[in-house]
Amino acid sequence: METNSSNQNSTKPEKKKPGIRQWIYAIIACICCILFVLWTGYWGVLILIPVFIDIYITKFIPWGAWRNAKNPAVRKALDWVDAIVFALVGVWIINTFFFQNYQIPSSSLEKSLLVGDFLCVSKVSYGARSPMTPFSLPLMQHTFPFFGFKSYLDKPQLEYKRFAGTGQIERNDIVVFNYPSGDTVALNIQEKDYYLLCKEAGNAVNQNSQLLVRKANNILISEGREAIKNNKNIYGDIVYRPVDRRENYVKRCIGLPGDTLSVINDVVHINGKATESPKDMQLYYFVQTSGSGIPQNMYKEIGMSDEDIVKIGAVDFNTDSITLAMNPNLKNEFMLYQQVFPKKDTNVEYLYRGINMTREMANKIKSQPYVVKVISMNEYYREINKLYGRKVYALPDVYPITYDMEVQPGDFPALWIPHRGATIKFDSDVDYKVAAYARCIKNYEHNDFDYRDGKVYINGQQADSYTFKFDYFFMMGDNRDNSADSRMWGMVPEDHIVGKPLFIWLSLDKDKGWFSGKIRWDRLFTSGNKK
Repeated sequence: METNSSNQNSTKPEKKKPGIRQWIYAIIACICCILFVLWTGYWGVLILIPVFIDIYITKFIPWGAWRNAKNPAVRKALDWVDAIVFALVGVWIINTFFFQNYQIPSSSLEKSLLVGDFLCVSKVSYGARSPMTPFSLPLMQHTFPFFGFKSYLDKPQLEYKRFAGTGQIERNDIVVFNYPSGDTVALNIQEKDYYLLCKEAGNAVNQNSQLLVRKANNILISEGREAIKNNKNIYGDIVYRPVDRRENYVKRCIGLPGDTLSVINDVVHINGKATESPKDMQLYYFVQTSGSGIPQNMYKEIGMSDEDIVKIGAVDFNTDSITLAMNPNLKNEFMLYQQVFPKKDTNVEYLYRGINMTREMANKIKSQPYVVKVISMNEYYREINKLYGRKVYALPDVYPITYDMEVQPGDFPALWIPHRGATIKFDSDVDYKVAAYARCIKNYEHNDFDYRDGKVYINGQQADSYTFKFDYFFMMGDNRDNSADSRMWGMVPEDHIVGKPLFIWLSLDKDKGWFSGKIRWDRLFTSGNKK
């Protein structure tokens, strides 16, 4: 009996002693864990150190016991589960703390960054944020593809914290950030800013009313919000999204915390001084021509996209008087055009509207022998306003959209950008200050805010001032006349900042095929932060 017992004991597999490789792995994992804790301040992560030691050295817990499963199908399935979980955790860590891929979806930064550019965005440059919505699926911003349900859990929501970065946002940096106005979304019309959508709906309600009275913007927005809420067939459900689950936007940082920013004649002014415009800044232009007009190949020659080309409108200055008489609106339009673009002594003349170009592209067009005159669209609007002595043309939606004012195209009224620790006093221009900063105080810094009878109430108490908790930034697109940016929806708080584009790792031209130049090879691995 003693012999059998000793034989049975001898057949038990002995634990292998950890080799040098296991010790190296354990030491590297522990050092990475300690460095991560020193960087983030998340001391609870230190609990992983004994886990790493057990995985590589002591092996008290059978972490890989499933690999010994007798059923090969079960073993194979668990192999896949292990690989997928490991990959998802790795992707989540990289995307959250270090780098993220981002594709340029719109033309708001052309020609600096193009539609179809894929960017490697560094979160370390400005400091990574701690996860505010910790339970979310990696590689999904807010919605599960195809099925349309949320890719995250609303709770818990963690407090905003930013870790140390390698630098800070500087003026003219291109920055990726969460869209501030994307906190509320109408699911059936997600491409539109919810607050502007409320204003449009309020205008529609007002126009349909028998009592046509001009109402203040804040009243229109309030009425529009109710109209949207009560019309789910058109607008769908109204949902709220946490900060880090809002859409990612990319723009150029024009205004820094503490700046007073304005735009005059398409030129940005900081603290009253004009700044240099980005090299590839685009504006819409009017081009007056003689003869046969602009040949189609000219647009491609100067580098215009198909999307911009189809938006170009042309007016024939030789339209007969009968056509004009039958269409009063067209006649009025002609009268305005001909005051700025007087007809020359040629048989045929055209006026092209909405040609989206950089200064270099405009100069190429201007040098053509058939071109009579080239001016920016905003310059045209200013000329008309000057001729009539009033705002014939004014921008419809200028921040703050709840404040009633007329701003002429190409301009933006002076706006002070708050910085952390700065105090604003509600002692003068209270209506404007409330319109401009209520969103910062209420939505971004999470205070109860009310304004009634000319007095401000914060967290239930009457307040004569407020001290800001965050830094704020003013973002604009280089494609100035075709960019929804801070001029419409206001400033970007620091907790919305995602990161800095490092380089373009892929660039695809949507106007071309795979065998006709779809890949823009000359843009690969070039800077993602073009000045």
